[in-house]
Amino acid sequence: MEGEGAPSWRGGPGGLIRELCRSFGHYNRHLARLQHNLRETKKFFRDVKYSQGNLFASGVAIGEGSPSGAGGGETRDGGQNFISFPRHEEEHLQQTVSWHPCLLILGQNCNAKCQLLNILLGEKLLPTTKISSEENCKRRRIRFTHGTQTRVSLALPEQYELVHMMAAHRGHWDTIPEEDLEIHGDSEDPAHRIAELEVVLPYSLLKEVDVVVAPCRGFQSAEATLGEYMNQVLLVVIFAISEAELSSSDENELREIKEKFSLPIFFFKVPESGVELISPKKTDNQKSSLYCQLMDLEYLSTNHCSCGAPSPDADAQSMLVEQLEKLRLLSTFSRQVLQKHLVEAATSLNEVHCRCLNIFINQAFDMQRDLQITPKRLEYTRRKENELYESLMNIANRKQEEMKDMIIETLSSMKEELLEDAANMEFKDIIIPENGEPVSSKDIKCCIKQIQELIISRLNQAVANKLISSVDYLRESFVGTLERCLKSLEESWEVSVHPARSLEKSKDVSVHITSNYLKQILNAAYHVEVTFHSGSTVTRMLWEQIKQIIQRITWVSPPAITSDWKRKVAQDAIESLSASKLAKSICSQFRTRLNSSHEAFAASLRQLEDGHSGRLEKTEDLWLKVRKDHAPRLARLSLESRSLQDVLLHGKPKLGRELGRGQYGVVYLCDSWGGHFPCALKSVVPPDEKHWNDLALEFHYMRYVSQVLFSFHMDVLKFSAANNHYLHRQNLVSVCVWIPLQLDKKNRAKITDLGFCKPEAMMSGSIVGTPIHMAPELFTGKYDNSVDVYAFGILFWYICSGHVKLPEAFERCASKDHLWNNVRRGMNGLCWTLLGDALCLCKTNTFPK
Repeated sequence: MEGEGAPSWRGGPGGLIRELCRSFGHYNRHLARLQHNLRETKKFFRDVKYSQGNLFASGVAIGEGSPSGAGGGETRDGGQNFISFPRHEEEHLQQTVSWHPCLLILGQNCNAKCQLLNILLGEKLLPTTKISSEENCKRRRIRFTHGTQTRVSLALPEQYELVHMMAAHRGHWDTIPEEDLEIHGDSEDPAHRIAELEVVLPYSLLKEVDVVVAPCRGFQSAEATLGEYMNQVLLVVIFAISEAELSSSDENELREIKEKFSLPIFFFKVPESGVELISPKKTDNQKSSLYCQLMDLEYLSTNHCSCGAPSPDADAQSMLVEQLEKLRLLSTFSRQVLQKHLVEAATSLNEVHCRCLNIFINQAFDMQRDLQITPKRLEYTRRKENELYESLMNIANRKQEEMKDMIIETLSSMKEELLEDAANMEFKDIIIPENGEPVSSKDIKCCIKQIQELIISRLNQAVANKLISSVDYLRESFVGTLERCLKSLEESWEVSVHPARSLEKSKDVSVHITSNYLKQILNAAYHVEVTFHSGSTVTRMLWEQIKQIIQRITWVSPPAITSDWKRKVAQDAIESLSASKLAKSICSQFRTRLNSSHEAFAASLRQLEDGHSGRLEKTEDLWLKVRKDHAPRLARLSLESRSLQDVLLHGKPKLGRELGRGQYGVVYLCDSWGGHFPCALKSVVPPDEKHWNDLALEFHYMRYVSQVLFSFHMDVLKFSAANNHYLHRQNLVSVCVWIPLQLDKKNRAKITDLGFCKPEAMMSGSIVGTPIHMAPELFTGKYDNSVDVYAFGILFWYICSGHVKLPEAFERCASKDHLWNNVRRGMNGLCWTLLGDALCLCKTNTFPK
């Protein structure tokens, strides 16, 4: 029977076994909760991934860049993995929650390890006197597990049992025979050599944890044994010591373990056989040699007591126990090792929950804003483009005379420059003799044409620049917002249709059809073309034709091409242009281009609007799903992982006396919990899933509300009251104290606008300020500096309510006069008393400097 036949001491081993069972049972129960939460989390992310035919993949993306820092996933296929379970975190958590606890017994020698095992299980299961010497010891690894019947067998680790006749099978045994523990040197089967001895016992402790006794150093080092178990089970390592001091080999072994694994270890000095099991207690000044050696090895520190027991809520630290009666500290040590593991896993899982939940919340706000702002953007774009089109058409229709004057002015200012450029012009594809000989009539025509093209190009550019500079609507203040708004509409539609393009950031402007048509409207003035056909009068053109006929009849020889001739041709070309016809032609071209671009813009905008209509329907469906399903469901998982983390760190709070009760629960006094004392505890039983979801989301929101929010608001009020107090000491009245408040870099409230401020002696009784912020006596014309107290009360109202909505009584006001009448009535005496109490700091002069 468990607990019989083992070394006994005062109180027996039963208490230790019960405490160990509670510690490991506590771990297994919470591990099961953690495993369930992780399964639900993975199921949640799978459901999100395939939600509504994977609409999230083409839905609203939160942003660009690495989502792991802001979104918790990997980027691929256009934004779906902005909300995902990162593979490396999933694998790490899955591995972490799959670890079951294991007590691993290391030691100086086999006798020490066997004696410790017998003490823990309460029976003499292993022989404590070895037949062979320590140097020649070849004991194999021994694993104790739970089962309904006692059984001993050889088994490969995590695999199958070996068929082997053992000494324990020959009859009844109380202590496992020595020959079953040894690895026989004559064994040729490698499987037999690496097999471990598996002992199945119906013990309560083994229900909660497996116990493994490490093999002898001659067969396998402690470092190698730890390496095999590190990524498979959660180890609670015990090091059994039988000698008064650690040997050099022990120190080297412990040093290697610390460097490679950095594990906390429970060191236990096993009692000597035949000696009183209750060792004499040492005082704090009597440090044992073992303690000093472990101090040198940095396993123990002076921050802990001589036994090494840490505080209950600290990380697990190595400890040394040299009295058998203190072996119960193994339960505390085990609980701390197990708790640290659970807290780390729960924290990691909760971080995933919170990170993705924040993305859901931000996404819900973004989608809601998208639903609200997109129709307004479309309407704004249509309205502004119409205004732009009408303005440009008015320019073309009504400013023809201005254009005529502008063209005349342009020609006059450019005439000398054009003549000089024409005189110095080098012709293309025409060979001019250097001796001044005349050229053919064909070459003369080409030269004249090139001179005319020079004048036309320069005139086109100058006229277009003058025209553009005269159009006020093309300035950035008008067009810039329109262009940016249109670009945003096109990009959001493009992301919904082709999500991959948003990640590629393609520079292909062909997809921005509507913007291209808008640019055509804006650039219509740049593309006006001045020609001699459109700019010359009919009489001038007829005279040029008559001159050409006379030259052919009279056989006049072509002139020589000189600078004077070029200048004369340019002079004739400039004089042949008619400013009125040019203005008429430019306006006609301008109107034609504007009409075509406007019609194309309107058509493309309708197409863009249709695309956004379908996109917004999907966005609204996603928005509702995020609000009603995804976010509340993830908030529940986050609440569970956070509550598990809290109960592990702080335990369950203890209910005190009842403080009050309401519709949704009862409030109790709690002396202390989580480092807060005293505190109030509200017991809530949500009646349905909706209340559960609301509670979970509220809990998440409250965690992210700044902890200094209340003190920050109070500081604003104190600084505001200090400003008010200072003005009153100067015999000044602010009248409307809250409006001009601004915060400096240190969040100190400052009055920055004293427009209504005046000395109290010079107040004329005029009614100034915003009605809702005005004291009732202001409307009588007889008031003093106490009106600032009322204005401060309005500021107090806004800060305490958390919004800028008017009080309910003022919300019902249908007109300004109605509002003024309500303000004039004032408030009841209780409200004034409350505000007076809030302003007691004015009287005590307790203001920040």
